[in-house]
Amino acid sequence: MNAHLSLIQPTAALPARPVTILIAALGGEGGGMLADWLVAAASACDLPVQSTSIPGVSQRTGATTYYVEIYPLPHAQLGGRVPVMALTPTPGAVDLMAASELIEAGRALENGYVSADCTTLVGSIHRVYAVVEKVIPGDGRIDSGRLLAALPQLAKRALLFDMAQLAQQSGTIINSVLFGAMAGSGALPLPREACEQAIRATGKGAEASLRGFAAGYAQAAGTVKPAIAATPALPAQPIERVHRVFPSETFALLDAGVARLTDYQDSAYAALYLDRLESVLALDREAGGADNGYRLTCETGRQLALWMSYEDVIRVADLKTRASRFARVRAETGAAPDELLQLTEYLKPGLDEVCSLLPPSLAQRLRDWVQKKPGREKSLSVAVRLKTSALSGFLLLRAVSGLKRWRRSTSRYHEEQALIERWLGALKRLGFAVQDLGLALEIAECARLVKGYGDTHRTGVAHFKRIFDTIIESGTETDPDKLTAAIRRARLAALSNPDAVTKRPEGGQGKTVFWLARKDTDGAEPARGCH
Repeated sequence: MNAHLSLIQPTAALPARPVTILIAALGGEGGGMLADWLVAAASACDLPVQSTSIPGVSQRTGATTYYVEIYPLPHAQLGGRVPVMALTPTPGAVDLMAASELIEAGRALENGYVSADCTTLVGSIHRVYAVVEKVIPGDGRIDSGRLLAALPQLAKRALLFDMAQLAQQSGTIINSVLFGAMAGSGALPLPREACEQAIRATGKGAEASLRGFAAGYAQAAGTVKPAIAATPALPAQPIERVHRVFPSETFALLDAGVARLTDYQDSAYAALYLDRLESVLALDREAGGADNGYRLTCETGRQLALWMSYEDVIRVADLKTRASRFARVRAETGAAPDELLQLTEYLKPGLDEVCSLLPPSLAQRLRDWVQKKPGREKSLSVAVRLKTSALSGFLLLRAVSGLKRWRRSTSRYHEEQALIERWLGALKRLGFAVQDLGLALEIAECARLVKGYGDTHRTGVAHFKRIFDTIIESGTETDPDKLTAAIRRARLAALSNPDAVTKRPEGGQGKTVFWLARKDTDGAEPARGCH
């Protein structure tokens, strides 16, 4: 027994354990192919290798993980001995953690697979938002900044950069860039030539994958500097006004807001945006906002830019017919420049979409006509499959996007602007009255409720109006602290559950709830109750 043990115990010439590699990818990102490349490269180097996988579900609803162990000594030097390898990773014993998206790196960190003792972390910092982030009507995104700060501190070494952007520039998908970054990190016991040969052996799409591999390798090895995205050309007049009138702390955000609204409508619309913000800036200054970086102006500017660029039929048609969109779809599908790409849009316009394009008077007449006979609304909602890759479909949507010049005369425009003015009016009126930045910020945050389209938009508007009717504009609460707390409770309840009943301010008169009597199976009547 002792003689047998001496044969399998590691010696000074043998590594104590394999190199352990854990890969976390999303559906459709080629994680399985990446694992195959690792196995092929290791086999070509005569290294013992083992790979296992745990398939997830499609796209952002779940990750697919791959676990690979490579013993860093060729079979020829093992004297017939075969290393025993594990089928699953062990927390605290992962040498190389590769994540194709930032939150996947966070999951690995949470599960203990990233260790400061041994783990080299290679990950992309771009985001593909999870379902739990998307379903929240407001901003439900996880704070990426905190994660980006934690990962380098908790890993032995962290290489984090935007791999999705490099993949798009290389005309490939992210798995090849991730593979290149893993090789460039120096944590793989594989030479670059073996990795590239494994990619070549796959045949189809190999050249694009090699470009992505080279880009990822150069980034991880430190031979190139991160590319700085070019700032889009902006109209001179509104931007000059931002830099002339507003404090420097707001420049980056307001410049982006001006660019967004100019693209959405025109420079006059961007000027209206700044007109509205100047009065908010005056309140911010008077209430001492300079001490906190003009937070009220920044937050109001953010929400106002998003609200003023609401998604109507015109905006959707505009975005779907842009050249950049077709280029992005072609890059995501991996279609070659000489390959035909068929793109079909699934649309179902209804009464609201039709009325949103009409002037207010005509829209109201149409709604009144539909209400007289409920079945008429269904006849106005027709599912449409439109091929924008065909000339007829493209021209139809392009014609709808051309209605942009008449957007200011549509009923949707008037409805949105009226809500915006009500929101800003309450913010300034109460803010100037009590000089309370906390209260003003809570009112500004109420704009998060009005988002999306269809039922989501209608529900958000209903919550927004209820909060204003029963709390902000009711006059039942005059204490700024209590009013701020009441608004916060109602807003958070509406954002966390769109169907939640908005709470009334403390001390407000609630509705009486009655329990009606119902006979039990034995014929006895239960007690009646009310509250």
